[in-house]
Order: sequence, then C-alpha cells, then structure tokens
Amino acid sequence: MVDPISSQQTFPEQPSKAEEAKALPTTPSGQPSIQLQRSTAVLVFLSTKWGAWILGRIGEEGYPLDTIYITRYMEFLMRIVPLSLLNYFAEKKLNAKFNHAIYGLQPAHRFFSQHPTFNDDLPNRIISGKVLVKPNVREFTETSAIFEDGTREEDIDVVVFATGYRFSFPFLGDCAKVVKNQVSLYKFVFPPQLEKPTLAFIGLIQALGVVMPIAELQGCWATRVFTGLNRLPSASDMLADIAQKREEMAKRYVKSQRYTIQAYYIPYMDEVACLAGVKPKLLSLFLMDPKLAMEVFFGPCTSYQYRLRRPGKWDGAREAILTQRERIIKPLKTRVLDDYTGALVPYYLQIFLIVALVAVTFAYFPWSFFPF
Repeated sequence: MVDPISSQQTFPEQPSKAEEAKALPTTPSGQPSIQLQRSTAVLVFLSTKWGAWILGRIGEEGYPLDTIYITRYMEFLMRIVPLSLLNYFAEKKLNAKFNHAIYGLQPAHRFFSQHPTFNDDLPNRIISGKVLVKPNVREFTETSAIFEDGTREEDIDVVVFATGYRFSFPFLGDCAKVVKNQVSLYKFVFPPQLEKPTLAFIGLIQALGVVMPIAELQGCWATRVFTGLNRLPSASDMLADIAQKREEMAKRYVKSQRYTIQAYYIPYMDEVACLAGVKPKLLSLFLMDPKLAMEVFFGPCTSYQYRLRRPGKWDGAREAILTQRERIIKPLKTRVLDDYTGALVPYYLQIFLIVALVAVTFAYFPWSFFPF
C-alpha cells in the first residue's frame, strides 16, 4: 500500500500552488487523505469504489476499541446472535455517531462483510470541507481526474494509489504457489504438500486483531512441529481444512483478493493454541479460579491467556491478566483525581451474564458449541 506514513515517499514542502494544492488518494482507508491534507494539500478528494464503515480507535469510557470488542464474551455473542441482527446493531451504532450516507461513505455491503476502516479524523475533515468523497476514478488526464459519475476535478497535484498489494514467493517454487492472492497453507502456516514439515509461514494472515499474538502462537506451534512434539495430519486432511476455511470466508466477506488470508481472530488463536497445547481451559478456570475466569471471558483477549498453561507457561500471566485494564489507563493519570480503575462490564453484571450464558448454552447448544 502506498501510504505517506508507512512508505519512504516524501512530498515537496512547497506545492506548485500551495493555496490551491489538491490531492487524490484512491483508497478505502482514508488515512492517506488525512496525512496529505495535513502536510501539503488544501483540498483532498477521497475516491472510493466500495465505501467503508468508519470506526474510531476509542470506545466506551475511553478504552481502546479492541479491548472492548475483542473478547471471548463478544465472540460468544457473535456465535449465537444471527448475523443479520449483528449487522443491524453495528450499523445503527455507527450511523448514530455520523450518518455514513450523508457523508458519502455508505457502502453497499453490510458491516461484517468487509473490514471496517479505523480513522478518527476522517469525519471531521469531511464535515469541515477539507476532504471531499468521490466515486471511483474512471480515467485520468494530464492534470485532472474524471470519476464514474461523470464529474471532473482539475489541477490535481498528487495521486496516491492505496489499493492493496499482491504477495508471492517465487523463490520457493511450487511449494508455496500463489494464485490470485491465494496460497494453500494448513492453518495459514504449513504447506500441505511437503514430504516433511520443514517450512512454516509466520504472520501471513489477516484478522481483525493484532498480528503479533497470532505470530507468537504460530511460532510456538511451528517449533513443536519442527522438533517432533506435534505432528501434522495427512495431506488430504490438511487440504480439506484449507478448502473449508476458504468456503467459510467466501460466505462471510465480499469477493475480493483482500480476504484470501482472512481468519476470525479469537477462534483462530484458540485453534492454533489447541494444536500447541496452550489453549486456556475456561471450564477449569471457572471452577478453580473464578476471578481469573471472569477476566479471561469478559476482558480483552490478550496473549497472556495463552501463557497460563504449559508449554511456555509464565507465572506472571495471571497477574498480568487481572491488572491489564489498570495498566491501560495508568499512563493517562497525569492529573490525578479520585482513584478510578473502572470496568468495561460491572462485576455484578458479569456474574449475572456468565450464569445466564452458561444456562442458555447447556439448555440449547451442544457441548461442541461451548467456547472451552
């Protein structure tokens, strides 16, 4: 992705006409638009083919959004609530903040059919007139852009294509052949056709969550496979698993090369952790350590959870899980008021919810559905 933040590309300190400088990023993210507008351009045209659902990085009570929604509790709700209802509530909440149709960002797809865009500044830039949302570009002239709706913008100084990327491994031959951004890897790690598992791909995955904990678990599992502590299934079983994963993603997401290495964050983490022998046993935790179990289930799903069991057990994992929310807000306490640690879900409500969820699960769902 060509992005003024992540790449080495630089822009002139003085545009040809600073008072009239214009830029045209073609991107679903909006981030290049914000940086261009801040750095050089007076006016930015944001061209998007699909539109996008826009999320901020800050959630309820000022906590980072992923600490609120990447939890086992939310994952459990997503399993039992119909997808259409989840889409309805998510879109209703986002449009309550700002109406995506009014801002020209309303996509044709539902919320859970494509990755949302995380951008705190874009709505403010649009409402202030500094970023204008446009449809897809039909063609370029020497200094202008013509869009699919027939409109034309003149004197464009900068065009940024942020349209994604293609990956390939030509140095590996047929063992990692990529076709239309699809590569056959068991659990996105092991090529199934190798005679011996001597090659592993770490971090070649896309999920709505941080990639580093995923890569850590993949590395843990791959190491055990390399050393003979774990064995892979047969090639036919691995290919069947790959086909099943592709079918699941095709049903969920819009057809795009962007989602060829897509996975659900917590289910995938648990899947790899189970293979490596480090998946937390929630049922045992609820019986032996209810306080820790509540935080594991309702709190952020951080990598500490996969350090509670051997191999790789860390004695400080329990304390790290129980204090993670306090440590999130600790850097903010530069003006100390009353002692406040807060809770994303009140403790008494946690007790009620967990009892209700356990009762519903035992009554209506098979054991295989229970997230343990």
